[in-house]
Amino acid sequence: MISRDVVIVGGGAGGIAVAASLLRRRPDLDIAIVEPRETHDYQPGYTLVGAGIFTPGKVRRTMASVMPKAVSWLKTSAAGFDPDNNRVQLGNGGAIDYRLLIVATGNRLDFDAIDGLTATLGRNGVTSNYRYDLAPYTWKLVQGLQDDRALFTQPPMPIKCAGAPQKAMYLSCSEWERAGRLGAIKAEFHSAGEVLFGVPAYVPALERTVERYGIDVHLGSNLIAVDGPGKTAVFKSTSGEESRSFEMLHVTPPQKGCKVVADSTLADGSGYVEVDPSTLRHKRYPNVMALGDAGNMPNAKTAAAVRKQAPVVADNGLAILDGKEPRMAYDGYGSCPLTVEKGKILLAEFGYGGALQPTFPTWLIDGTRPSRLAWVLKKDVLPSVYWDAMLKGHEWLAAPKPLRAAG
Repeated sequence: MISRDVVIVGGGAGGIAVAASLLRRRPDLDIAIVEPRETHDYQPGYTLVGAGIFTPGKVRRTMASVMPKAVSWLKTSAAGFDPDNNRVQLGNGGAIDYRLLIVATGNRLDFDAIDGLTATLGRNGVTSNYRYDLAPYTWKLVQGLQDDRALFTQPPMPIKCAGAPQKAMYLSCSEWERAGRLGAIKAEFHSAGEVLFGVPAYVPALERTVERYGIDVHLGSNLIAVDGPGKTAVFKSTSGEESRSFEMLHVTPPQKGCKVVADSTLADGSGYVEVDPSTLRHKRYPNVMALGDAGNMPNAKTAAAVRKQAPVVADNGLAILDGKEPRMAYDGYGSCPLTVEKGKILLAEFGYGGALQPTFPTWLIDGTRPSRLAWVLKKDVLPSVYWDAMLKGHEWLAAPKPLRAAG
């Protein structure tokens, strides 16, 4: 039986970042990462691929190149969790025991939840920036669309980066505006939510953007079916079902907890790992933690959130290994750079309860107003912060705060 001090399930942003932060604090720690994939993606870059700003290669590297050298990489998946016996069942038939388990599996994109969607993805004008292989098709559609209707959808929460559905729409409209085609193209935004964005401070600027592009907003409208060959989408609202024709359809898929988590005793009723939202420690299993999209914390599920969570999990995880209580707190920080046009971004930064948490003084970047500097930050700075800092355990502007200070 294999045994490690720390077992991390998942080699995405959360898994690699927390492993690097742990090793920065304790270089001789015995860590294993369970991850079957051979590639690692900078998922925040998918939106820019879909707008023709990044090439696909810019957001993907080999898993071997980002995996910390001091960890044991188990190239298999997790098949089950047995927290009562401190064990993870592996997809290759084996198992591994742990003293501390960190779950960083991400969440699941459930394209199959929408009738007819999976069969038509990547053709018939149906796309999604939520998948690496489909983002280039989004850009192809944006370039080719001359007139007719373009639909953009957002399912019920929780989803990765709540602003991403709107980013795809605004960047598309920005390109059509530049090309002089915006007047001939009718863009519609169908969101299952009842508000344009969940943090009120950013809504006025988004409403002005919607007005500028002439976008027809349908709130409380949830995509339930797609007929790709027939170029028809079906939406459900409180008033019933409605069919809308389209030439382009950008879909944000419904999302849920990963099946291996949802089927385990680690999960809450919604299929996400049940953790204390401050310490990120499991509420029922004291030597289990979670971060990123796998946890049930009520924060925005973004890479920026992971950047702040990883140091908290690392510090508190070592305390647990040492028989002590967690002492650091995550305050719900997340950042959603809302790309309202090519060259300008609304830098939304907020924590639990929608409390604004700006990183920069307002004279430099006012997050409630579109900013060219925020665009430079998103396009040119943040990818390097991700690859060269966050995944290597550098915690610039992300140092954990003590529980009492964070509260």
